[in-house]
Parts: sequence; C-alpha cells; structure tokens
Amino acid sequence: MSSPLTISVRPATAADRPVVERLWLMFRHDMSEFQGGLPEPDATFRGERLASAFADRGWAAYLMVSGDRPAGFAFVRGLDGPVRVLNSFFVVRAARRAGAGLRAVRDVVARHPGPWEVAFQDANAGAVAFWRRVATDLAGDAWTEERRPVPGRPDAPPDVWISFTT
Repeated sequence: MSSPLTISVRPATAADRPVVERLWLMFRHDMSEFQGGLPEPDATFRGERLASAFADRGWAAYLMVSGDRPAGFAFVRGLDGPVRVLNSFFVVRAARRAGAGLRAVRDVVARHPGPWEVAFQDANAGAVAFWRRVATDLAGDAWTEERRPVPGRPDAPPDVWISFTT
C-alpha cells in the first residue's frame, strides 16, 4: 500500500469480540506458516489467548480500525506483573508496510509504560525486521534480543524475544 492508512487503536469491548475472533482466524492462518498446525475440524484455531485477552485479569485486548473497518488487533498480558508482553499482534495485509503497525504498537505500548517483551519466529522474516524496527523506534539501542525454547514444544525452534522499556 503506497499511502498510509489512518489507523486508530482502542480497547476492544465484548461487542467487538466477534470481529476480533474473525481477525484471529486470519492471524492464526498467517502464523501457521511459521508455527505449523492445521485448523481444528471446524476450521477454527486454538483460541486460549483470544479468550484470555477478553476475560483474564492482567490482559487487555485492543482493536485497530480504519474508519469503521477492522485493521488488526493486539493482545497484551502481564499488566498485573512486572513485564508487559505483547502476546499477539496482527495487522491485515492491506494495512501492512504503510506504517500502520508501527503506529499501532506505539499507541498500545504508550498505554502501559514500563518493561515490555515480544516474541516472534526467526523464520518469519517480516516479523524479524518489523520487531527490530519497533524496538529501535521505541527504545533506541536500549533493547535486547534472545532465543528461548517454546514451552511444551521441544520439537519447535526457539522463539526470538525482544525486550525493551518505555
């Protein structure tokens, strides 16, 4: 996309959940390329993080919109702990590579200052470049990157974790 979309970020409400659930399917479909896993027999994907984002203490769900159209979502966990984790982050393809994702991350992170972590997969070249750019934008050179094993998945390559403080 050549011209930047106007994207706004707001807390997702219970009324937004059906929209976020549909965006979740797109997100999980994209991630299946890097994490493996086919959909369930009913064509859905596991949704524990989706459920937690709307129900669990210490979590927050955000919806990205362009006008009245959904453009993505962000789930944050750890709000009741010392480190916030950008648990899931998704921007629809039509809004990518136009700065919408970076603007959305800035908005979400600004709502919860402090230490942050975000994980992604080395095989996802777009995510590698994006999250390094985000970390530099938000923290200059004061961010770190490490690889950690995926809990319960000894067969999976380690996740890459970026840490920074705002």
